[in-house]
Amino acid sequence: MANGGLQYYFARLSISEKLIAVNVAIFILAGLAAALFGASTDTVLYWFELPKDFFAFLGKPWTLVTYSFFHAGIWHIFWNMIMLYFASRIFLNLFDNQRFINVYFLGVILGGLVFLLSYNIFPTLLDKNTALIGASAGVTAVLIFICAYIPNQEVRILFFNVKLWHVGAFFVLVDLIQIPYGGNIGGRLAHLGGAFLGYFYARQLLNGKDIGEGFSRLLTGIGNWFKPRQRKGPLKTVYRKRAKGKAKGDINYDKETRQRKIDAILDKISKSGYESLSKEEKDFLFKAGKED
Repeated sequence: MANGGLQYYFARLSISEKLIAVNVAIFILAGLAAALFGASTDTVLYWFELPKDFFAFLGKPWTLVTYSFFHAGIWHIFWNMIMLYFASRIFLNLFDNQRFINVYFLGVILGGLVFLLSYNIFPTLLDKNTALIGASAGVTAVLIFICAYIPNQEVRILFFNVKLWHVGAFFVLVDLIQIPYGGNIGGRLAHLGGAFLGYFYARQLLNGKDIGEGFSRLLTGIGNWFKPRQRKGPLKTVYRKRAKGKAKGDINYDKETRQRKIDAILDKISKSGYESLSKEEKDFLFKAGKED
């Protein structure tokens, strides 16, 4: 009963809320494993963190993604998940789940690659012994994506209204300023990799090109590997009564009409900003984001 209840509530979460739940669950389980089984934190992280050594990475290529699910402490995961929650609320009002996954995980991957390359290229970093963990690159990619896609949209921060591009510029500048002082250089570089991905993805999308299409197909292909194959049984004739309501052609037409309306609204946002939308258009976009 309890298990069924958890599955029900998990299924009702948005894609970003599910991602937050998974990150929190892994953080708790990793801590419990270290505390209850006497394993050190380094032992738990060894198989999941992204190493700085290129040859060590070749032995654990999955770490280019898995590093993003592990965090160094309570405040590390807290701020990452808070930022992801608020950035994703704006994102998912504009786009579907698949595009969110594209931006987030491509940000994670590019952030990891920037970290890996930097620690094997720049002389001052070659001798440093470190590894990368944390969702910051993916979170930054989502944040900078919306800052670049609707830069003039205003958001309320404490007592002030600020434009999204100001928010994005602030976080990028913080990372750039802190790199020379040696504080978490690897993490800062990964943030910048995620920021670049988010900015580039948004600008390309405004030009009509979705750079995440190939990644979507890759994920679909991987997902198909894990789908159970249906057994082919003897052929038999099945008479099915058509459900009352719209015919299949009508349903397809409605989907195409709905998508055209969404595209028109997104085009209006790209030209005039989110605030140029009418209340009806905002409500329609919000409902469409929830249905996808």
